[in-house]
Amino acid sequence: MEETKRQKQVGQLVQEELSAIFIREGINVLKGGMVSISKVMMTPDLLEARVYLSMFQIADDAALLHDIKARTSEWRNLLGHRVKHQLRRVPELHFFIDDTLDYVFKMEELFKKINEEKENKQA
Repeated sequence: MEETKRQKQVGQLVQEELSAIFIREGINVLKGGMVSISKVMMTPDLLEARVYLSMFQIADDAALLHDIKARTSEWRNLLGHRVKHQLRRVPELHFFIDDTLDYVFKMEELFKKINEEKENKQA
């Protein structure tokens, strides 16, 4: 089902504000790696936000995701202070790892292997 215009607007607002919170709290740069919010998907009733995190050069993605999830109520509280004049209710936050970059890197590797095999067969 496609998102409505309002869902996209609220998702963008939540993404921007959570990104600012992560930067202020120092979550965006950890242990030599980076964490960013790649996208936010809102439910039709705007009461839940699915926050997708993109992690770059993080040794243990699952442990970091667990730490972020453990502080969900804190993130929601900080978000509520920032969007109190724009939203009636602060959405519940659900964090997920966005594996889009991993998928892209795997596809690039597969294409490289295919091209190498073609070159070897032609030679």
